[in-house]
Order: sequence, then structure tokens, then C-alpha cells
Amino acid sequence: QVQLVESGGGLVQAGGSLRLSCAASGPTFSSYAMGWFRQAPGKEREFVATVSATSARTVYADSVKGRFTISRDDAKNTVYMQMNNLKPEDTAVYVCAVRRSPYARTTASGYDYWGQGTQVTVSS
Repeated sequence: QVQLVESGGGLVQAGGSLRLSCAASGPTFSSYAMGWFRQAPGKEREFVATVSATSARTVYADSVKGRFTISRDDAKNTVYMQMNNLKPEDTAVYVCAVRRSPYARTTASGYDYWGQGTQVTVSS
């Protein structure tokens, strides 16, 4: 069983930055792909970014490309997402997920474990 705990959310003004962290339990973290998704009030969960095992591949949603960067530190069992130039439309609960496969994937159905999420609020 893998457990995920997100942190780093908060309130920031438009144009600001935040760095989200997701700490995972489990001995095989380095073998798994990781992803970030987000869900805004009244909207469906949407893909944000994913990183494959060994960081060989990263994929981003078009809406965050060039502003967000996903990375992982397997020694710390942690995946990060640096979010720059934040916009009010980035406001959402951000959730990290683990996929029991080394290959990155952009669809939520491909992930096996989910965290509880961390709130990001961007004011205009």
C-alpha cells in the first residue's frame, strides 16, 4: 500500500509562485510514475503534469506548460511541482497520484493511489 501526503499549497497573488510536495511511502517509489491533478469547485478533475520513473519523460497540460515543472527525488520518495506565474484559473485542490507502472500517463484512470490534496488559491 502506498500513502501520499501533499503539502505546499496556500494563498498567493497572481504572478506568484508555489512549490508543491508529495511525500510517498513504500519501497518501490522509484519504479512508479507520478502525476499531479487538480480539481476546481464545480469542475471535473483535470490532469496537470506527470513524470515517469527515472524522470525520463515529463508531460504537461497545455494550460500549465512553460509555467509548471514537475520533478522527483527518489532518495526522498517525493515528487514536486514548481508553479510559477500563477493565474486565478489555477485555483484548485491539487492532488498527487502514483501509477504502478514506470510509464507516465495523463489520464486519472491510469493511477492507483491518490493523496488527499492541497488547496491552491490564486487571487487576482
